[in-house]
Amino acid sequence: MAQPYSLEGKKIWIAGHNGLVGSAISRNLMERDVCLLKADRSELDLRCQNSVLEWLEINRPDAVVVAAALVGGIIANSTRPAEFLYDNLMIQSNIIHSSFQSGVGKLLFLGSNCVYPKMATQPIRESTLLSAPLEPTNEWYALAKIAGIKLCQAYRRQYTCNFISAMPASAYGPGDNFDLESSHVMAALIRRFHEAKLQGVEALSIWGSGTPLREFIHVDDCASALVFLLENYNEEGPINIGSGQEISIINLAELIKRIVGYDGDIHLDSSKPDGMQRKLLDNSRIHDLGWTPKISLERGIEETYSWFLNNQDHL
Repeated sequence: MAQPYSLEGKKIWIAGHNGLVGSAISRNLMERDVCLLKADRSELDLRCQNSVLEWLEINRPDAVVVAAALVGGIIANSTRPAEFLYDNLMIQSNIIHSSFQSGVGKLLFLGSNCVYPKMATQPIRESTLLSAPLEPTNEWYALAKIAGIKLCQAYRRQYTCNFISAMPASAYGPGDNFDLESSHVMAALIRRFHEAKLQGVEALSIWGSGTPLREFIHVDDCASALVFLLENYNEEGPINIGSGQEISIINLAELIKRIVGYDGDIHLDSSKPDGMQRKLLDNSRIHDLGWTPKISLERGIEETYSWFLNNQDHL
């Protein structure tokens, strides 16, 4: 393990602090002796390089977490490819380059499990990156994330910057995006089952065959892992973060149905795409460093549904 990077007394900028993962990192660090720096979209356009550099030079964070990104599910990725590629390339490139220019001591870039090849051997090791073609339904987002990973590596090699990358499994939890046009599968199913229950719908249709397997990580576990890596990881290669457990889409739907209390049937729409058949990360490297997840899938979904019920009027 590398020499630990102490966060105590440091100024930390969480870019994307209002997002699912960014807000969880903020919660994780609230009790620590750190100064959290935040910038809302109204005051800082992360796609503008001059604005990002000026903000960094004024605020001078010691560490930066790049949790800001344009994200979404299969529909959003397939209908807005230019936005997903351009916006994410600009956001991450501006933050990484400007962090180098302003002398940031440590930077953590959030990648995604979708950066790995469609036909990757399971569980997916970090070395699988760029070894084969991507899954077409999310390739624009994946390409941007791969560029961010490589940019961090490039600044490490050329300028010895302490910039690292982490690849989380699909995160979910309190603060998730429940918009049906742009949400991921977990939040979308929670909302759809809830609304079907209220409306007395006899059957709910879900996309695909129901057979694909997915790995989910509660966002508070994800945040715990990211803070752990910020303090304890200093290597060029990306590192996976996951729960180590996977579940089929149909079994996930059945679990959410039970937690929500929906009594209708589930119909599978096989005319819609499945995406990758399996995306289980090999988490052995972060486990060997000493980090493990704490929150079970069932408990996590219960917490997420409870948060949704308490906040649905504002979503």
